[in-house]
Amino acid sequence: MGLGDQIRRQLAAKALQRQLERVSEEANEPFMPPAAGAAGALSSMQQAERDKLCSFTEMPGYQQVEILRQMSDKLQVASPFFRVHDGVAGATTQIGGTEYLNYANYNYLGFAGDAHVSARAKQAIDRYGTSASASRMVAGERPVQRELEQALAAFYEVDDCVVFVSGHATNVTVIGSLFGPGDLIVHDQLAHNSIVQGAQLSGAKRLSFPHNDWQALDALLARVRNDYRRVLIAIEGLYSMDGDLPDLARFVEIKQRHAAFLMVDEAHSLGVLGERGKGIREHCGLPGDAVDIWMGTLSKTLAGCGGFIAGSQALIDILRHLAPGFLYSVGLAPTLAAASLAALERLIEEPQRVAWLRGRGHQFLDEARRAGLNTGTSAGYAVVPVITGSSLKAAQWANALFEEGINVQPIFYPAVEEKAARLRFFVCSTHEPEQISRTVAALARLAR
Repeated sequence: MGLGDQIRRQLAAKALQRQLERVSEEANEPFMPPAAGAAGALSSMQQAERDKLCSFTEMPGYQQVEILRQMSDKLQVASPFFRVHDGVAGATTQIGGTEYLNYANYNYLGFAGDAHVSARAKQAIDRYGTSASASRMVAGERPVQRELEQALAAFYEVDDCVVFVSGHATNVTVIGSLFGPGDLIVHDQLAHNSIVQGAQLSGAKRLSFPHNDWQALDALLARVRNDYRRVLIAIEGLYSMDGDLPDLARFVEIKQRHAAFLMVDEAHSLGVLGERGKGIREHCGLPGDAVDIWMGTLSKTLAGCGGFIAGSQALIDILRHLAPGFLYSVGLAPTLAAASLAALERLIEEPQRVAWLRGRGHQFLDEARRAGLNTGTSAGYAVVPVITGSSLKAAQWANALFEEGINVQPIFYPAVEEKAARLRFFVCSTHEPEQISRTVAALARLAR
């Protein structure tokens, strides 16, 4: 491709991005109903405007999708999303009959597809079938559901635990039901969408603080804490977009001083941080009861699907009886509970997997930095971004790597700022050192 073609593509990309920004802004503008004519009648133009209100194609969300599709067509960059995988996806995966080196999954310790974990899931199907069929309050409990919860509570060294059928829904329903008007929810500005959605659902006041900046949080609470009844601080153990982590001890001290609850989302830190994979509390040397609400997912290290909350008995009693996402939702399928329980047991029995993962992650980070690649603030624990600074470049690099047998997903605007567009690499304990080096070498060639 010549320099002129590259410039034209970049200009087209910027024009479409500005259009995308306008659509996003319009989506947040207040609705102004059309003024009625004589005797309340609507003109044909007003009626046409009303007709648009019941058309999906007129919704801002559809228009955003269309702009992204146009961007792909005009820039001649094939979409790297929704590729169909066949078989177990881990360090490698099968796509279209070809094996690819894979960095687009959260199978951090290789338990998804592990023979022992799969065998336990199959045994649960034979015993309980494939579904709990209704909420656990209606359909009753299965022993494996409570066994998983008790094992997670013991793992976190807290009173009890409750599991939900979705990780995203766990944050939404727990935050949304525990807090309400008169309360304050303050979260890291890079917190997961599920935390933001839960805060919005609650009706509480929502504020954010700069990423991992405990001093800014402290100053914020010093100003506003007395204006609210209850306060929740929500952070993550390992941030899935940047691969960095908070100074947990500082946040614990702040929550104690300002009489607030502290919630830590361990979706990506369970099984990743700490010598034995016990997460950020082990990494920082803190006890389980230092944090009020431990949240985690079953779909990553624990090879299943769903989410959980671990904490005090009072917290779990509230959620088991009143959280809509538990009370009105089907119970976790016994086969998924069995798989996650087996994965948790394997994690406890085989902490060397955590060491392997840490070694591979640090290798990726070190080699990428030596190659001059921008890895942002990543600490090298399973998640390493390579920042391209351009959505177009991120998509082009992802497709170029795919042609070399490497599967990685790009992240670009509006998920991140345009200047922060990136490729996001999820490293597994099952990646081989040679695979890591091969990947970084391919990235270095693209950067040149």
